[in-house]
Amino acid sequence: MNRVKQFFRAMGARLTEEDLGYIREHLPPEGQALFFRMNLADQYHALQVAHTAEILADQRAEGPDREFLIRCALLHDVGRTREDMGVFGKVFAVLMHSFAPDASKRWARKERRHIYEYPGHVMHVYYHHPAIGAELLEKAGFMEEAAVVRFHHRSPGPGDSPVLQILRKADEMN
Repeated sequence: MNRVKQFFRAMGARLTEEDLGYIREHLPPEGQALFFRMNLADQYHALQVAHTAEILADQRAEGPDREFLIRCALLHDVGRTREDMGVFGKVFAVLMHSFAPDASKRWARKERRHIYEYPGHVMHVYYHHPAIGAELLEKAGFMEEAAVVRFHHRSPGPGDSPVLQILRKADEMN
C-alpha cells in the first residue's frame, strides 16, 4: 500500500516557490545542479526526506549538524538522474525487484547504448544509485556528503553516523 501511495505522490509531484527557495538556501550551485538533474518525483521525494530529517533531528538530545543533514537528504538520490530513470522506470524497477529479485539483479546492465537496453540500465541504476550518486558528489566536491550517500541503502551498522541514521529513517518514512 505504501508503494501505491508513493506512486500517486510521484505522479502529482510539484515544487512550489517556497520549495525552490529552501533548495537554494541549503544547496550551493554545484549541489543544485545535481539536484535538478533528478526527475521531479525524486526532487519532491528528496525535499520531503529533508523536512522529515529535520523533524527527526529535533527529536534527538544532541542533533547532528543541521545544514549537513539537509544537504545529505536533498542529495541522497542524485544517482538517479531523469535521463537514467523516470517515474515509470522506477515503477518497473520496484516491481521487478519485488517479484523477481534474483532475475532483476542478473538483468542489470550499466550500459545503455540502445533503447532495448533501457530496462537493464534502469535495474542497474536502481541497485547502484547510492554509489553512482556518491561518485557524482565527489566530482562536485561534496566529499563528506558522498560518504553518507554511498551507504544510505546499506544495512545499519555500529559505526553509522547520526546523519546516516537519520537519513535512512527519513528516507524510509517517505
